[in-house]
Amino acid sequence: MNSYKKLRPLSVKDTAYIAGLIDGEGTVTLTRKHKNENRQLCISISSTEKGLLNFVLSATGVGKITNKRRSESHHAPSFTYAVMRGGEDE
Repeated sequence: MNSYKKLRPLSVKDTAYIAGLIDGEGTVTLTRKHKNENRQLCISISSTEKGLLNFVLSATGVGKITNKRRSESHHAPSFTYAVMRGGEDE
């Protein structure tokens, strides 16, 4: 049986800050990890500032941060924080 992580209670200030990050740098979408799976709600934020994403992960207690591939060697490293409803990231 799956044991899911629970979202930590957020202060009004942190909630507003994270909502602003999602609005400015994030996406809310339905996605699937594998071809034959049902779609799941996914919230993600991409940034070149990993510390910013570490804050979101620490504040919420759910999700994970991954490295994004660089298409060109001169591009800055970038990262994505993502959390999926009902997924392993939760």
